[in-house]
Amino acid sequence: MGILVWLPVGLLFAVVLLVGLGFSRLRTLAHRVGSFESRLRFTTDSATGGPWRSGFGVYQADRMVWWQSRSLSVRPRYEWSRDLFTVTGRVPLDHAGRPDLYLVQCRHDQESFDLTMSPDAYSGLASWLESAPPSTRHLVV
Repeated sequence: MGILVWLPVGLLFAVVLLVGLGFSRLRTLAHRVGSFESRLRFTTDSATGGPWRSGFGVYQADRMVWWQSRSLSVRPRYEWSRDLFTVTGRVPLDHAGRPDLYLVQCRHDQESFDLTMSPDAYSGLASWLESAPPSTRHLVV
């Protein structure tokens, strides 16, 4: 067998391996304790904000991390410490035809961003913020 046969076989194997790693990563993220599916958008001075990104948020003891769905990275894309994390607003998306989602407006230090999440995920976020040590105070809407 020549190189013309092994080259396509090797490329096909590499593609199948990458797709398998991607699905394995998504399954692992989705089944972590404290994880929730969400979309993230950083707000800017414009009315619409930046582009939406799909991913998974994961609550940890002192921070929340956010993993982008379409990535093979072994590290989270964003990290927000609980001390500086504040929920500034919550809007049900009934008017957009999505009664199963909330648009949650958040602030971390000087950075503003929006998360879309299910009502259950929002309850988890509010509980995570309110269960912080007594020395920190958080505004939860």
